[in-house]
Amino acid sequence: MSESTIRIGLVLPDVMGTYGDGGNALVLRQRLRMRGFDAEIVEITLNDPVPESLDLYTLGGAEDSAQRLATRHLQRYPGLQLAAAKGVPVLAICAAIQVLGNWYETSAGERVDGVGLFDVTTTPQRVRAIGEVATTPVLAGLTQPLTGFENHRGGTTLGPAATGLGRVTKGVGNGVGDGLEGVVQGSVIGTYMHGPALARNPELADHLLARALGVNELEPLDLPEVDRLRRERLRA
Repeated sequence: MSESTIRIGLVLPDVMGTYGDGGNALVLRQRLRMRGFDAEIVEITLNDPVPESLDLYTLGGAEDSAQRLATRHLQRYPGLQLAAAKGVPVLAICAAIQVLGNWYETSAGERVDGVGLFDVTTTPQRVRAIGEVATTPVLAGLTQPLTGFENHRGGTTLGPAATGLGRVTKGVGNGVGDGLEGVVQGSVIGTYMHGPALARNPELADHLLARALGVNELEPLDLPEVDRLRRERLRA
């Protein structure tokens, strides 16, 4: 690995990898390599402290017990928080939103203090949200609809320091009746979209990569198969 290699942190895939969200790191690495950049994925497990020196971080979804393990680990090793404070981009999927929030309530009614990167709180809802979700992005720089597969019971309420990622056109989203899906705060982006999300939303992937590279935007890649996937999923 050279000094110019872009390092993508895959955070706690051993406990936060239930739904295949580790694929987001693969998408980021491949899109970098297709543009001629050296890129590597750095896996950070429960056996490792979380470094603050990486260029981009991704976290996936999980169940209650795994969420608690992840929360304790990130509180003990605050490298992710330190990196985010410097403006390093972070992508948090589903349960990772809850872990990075102020607090979340488990299905058993236990309230767990989160990491505090998102000004959000999450509580279980009566009906589980499961199925295709589509939104119109509200994050500056995104122009294309966002699409994914949601599978969560948590309802996430945004505080004043947080904003949504998109406005729901299909599906449930954050699940608290505000019409929003996901959360954005500083350089940290969260979404309930599985899929993996970045395979289905290349514009979002390039938004994260541009921030990691310190550029305003990247030229789109010509990938017809990705366009076909998007059209198919948006029709689903």
